[in-house]
Amino acid sequence: MTEKPVAEMSFEEAMAELERVVGQLERGDVALEQSIQLYERGAALKSHCEDRLKKAEEKVEAIRLAEGAPVGTTPADGL
Repeated sequence: MTEKPVAEMSFEEAMAELERVVGQLERGDVALEQSIQLYERGAALKSHCEDRLKKAEEKVEAIRLAEGAPVGTTPADGL
């Protein structure tokens, strides 16, 4: 099975694979070299997810700005 390039993944696909990678690393049932490859893939997936979230936030802010609504984020209670 060939891994799909991270750049071609949707946010949901990347998150699902990141969860799988983290699970494998946490179990520790892979050889050292494979662990390194998994860690590298996980880092790329994390970066991709962060980028997709940032772009989504920017779109929402642009929509809110266009509607005249306040732009920015408000911290959630208790965080």
